[in-house]
Amino acid sequence: WGLPEEKAASFDAKVVDMVCQLTGDCPARCGAGKRQLGLLTKDGKLILVSKNAAPFAGAVRDLVPYCGQKISADGLFTSNQGVTLFALQRLRPQGGDWHDAVSPDTGEWYLQDATVKALIDQQGKLGLGPGVND
Repeated sequence: WGLPEEKAASFDAKVVDMVCQLTGDCPARCGAGKRQLGLLTKDGKLILVSKNAAPFAGAVRDLVPYCGQKISADGLFTSNQGVTLFALQRLRPQGGDWHDAVSPDTGEWYLQDATVKALIDQQGKLGLGPGVND
C-alpha cells in the first residue's frame, strides 16, 4: 500500500473491546458490535485494528464474532505521527481456517450499510438534521 512505516505481520491475539480495556467499562459481547474492537497480545500490547479492504473503517464486523477469543491475525502495521495501527487482511479462529477480513460490500460501503443509512435519514449527511446541506 505504501503506507508510512508499513510492515507485514502475523500474530496471535485476543479480540477485545478497546473501551473496556482502557476504562473498565465492559458491556457483554464487546458491546455487541457497537464499539471499536482491537487485539490484545500475550505480552499485553493493545493493538488498534482497521480493515485492509476498507482502510481505517474498523474491523468490528470481522472481529465481533470472536469477542474474548484468541485468533491468528495477518496484515500490515503502519505508523503515522506516533500512532500505530494494524490493517487486518486475514484472520483465523483457533482451530479454524483462514478467511479474508473483507466485507462483501463493494465500493462506498457506507452508502449500503443499514446503520449508516438510518443515521443519515435521521441526522442528515452532516449530522445537522435532515435536509441540511444535502
